[in-house]
Amino acid sequence: MGQRKINPAFASVPVFLTFLCMGFGDVAGILTDLVKEEYNLSNFMAGFVPASGFVMFGLLSVPFSLVMARHGKKRILAFGLMVALLGLLIPLMFGFSLFVILLLSILLLGAGATLLQVAGNPIMRDVSPAGKYSRNLSYGQFVKAIGSLSGALLPAAAATWWGMDWKLLFPVYAVAIGFTTIILLLIPIREKAIPEKPPDFSSCINLLGKPGIAIMVLAIFLYVGAEVSMASKLPSYLENNYGLDIEKLGVASVGLFFLTIMAGRFLGGVMLNWIKAPVFLLVTTVIALLGICGLFIGSQPVAIVSIILTGLGFANIFPLIFSITVDKNPEYTNELSGLMVTAIIGGAVLPLVMGKVADMANVTISFIVPGIAILYSFFVALKTR
Repeated sequence: MGQRKINPAFASVPVFLTFLCMGFGDVAGILTDLVKEEYNLSNFMAGFVPASGFVMFGLLSVPFSLVMARHGKKRILAFGLMVALLGLLIPLMFGFSLFVILLLSILLLGAGATLLQVAGNPIMRDVSPAGKYSRNLSYGQFVKAIGSLSGALLPAAAATWWGMDWKLLFPVYAVAIGFTTIILLLIPIREKAIPEKPPDFSSCINLLGKPGIAIMVLAIFLYVGAEVSMASKLPSYLENNYGLDIEKLGVASVGLFFLTIMAGRFLGGVMLNWIKAPVFLLVTTVIALLGICGLFIGSQPVAIVSIILTGLGFANIFPLIFSITVDKNPEYTNELSGLMVTAIIGGAVLPLVMGKVADMANVTISFIVPGIAILYSFFVALKTR
């Protein structure tokens, strides 16, 4: 009875809160340069911080999309929140003295974020009005960007105002995730019916042979890798080229990046009321490419403008690719969610490549890596149109 009376807009509240918690997983990329200094690591070794956060997307997404098809999306959301909370509590209980403890913490936080992505993106379709999935997914990603932004701004604020450092994030995130878990369990959500014949692993993998799907999955892989690569190396870029303090102003550059992503996703949600998703995807990839190219010019004002442009361009690539693919193949929602969230493992792979290029050449040259990834998204946008 209570589920029939619940207001659909009210039912979306816990879904949007889980998107906020998804953003906490992006701290794996944001903390890379800070952890590099804390533990005196090479660029390549520091790349294992985002790698540990994103490797779970490759391991867990498809299996849990199949579990979700049998047991529902809300249960996967709740389990994901609990796993992320456990990851945050480990260093609070055992301390940060060992690098391996931090990696274990980030690994579990990434596992939780994986499950939130697997269930959160498709459940947004369940709580969205007909024809408004792309718009609401952009709004959801806007809320996620708030969580991502906190990972950049809180360490800078802690260092500047409170004499603390990036470790402050762990208790703050633990409280936020605990609150979200309670809200999720209290508010009913009406999901689409569980299919009579749930998909299995082979049917999920076979979808890659369906025209266009493998192309879109690869686009997700490269886009997420590009976003995490940008977040992991922007502080070093500004410190090496313009002498900005990586502990304070340097990490705030990632805040600027995620602030513009956040603003871009909100604007994208508004614009998608009038602009078709494939057209908007083409526009946003062009803006992203212009921003990355500006980082090579060698001027600090141009670099700041380029970071803003890159964030605005990056903002809607993920929700557009995801929603375009699901809207074209709604009967495969669970399987597609598993495949495309698996592709988020690009956030583990590309930062390692970028770190290796930075060690071999320099940090500025390493931005070629996200540039090539977004160039692929541009060609996907042309094909989608």
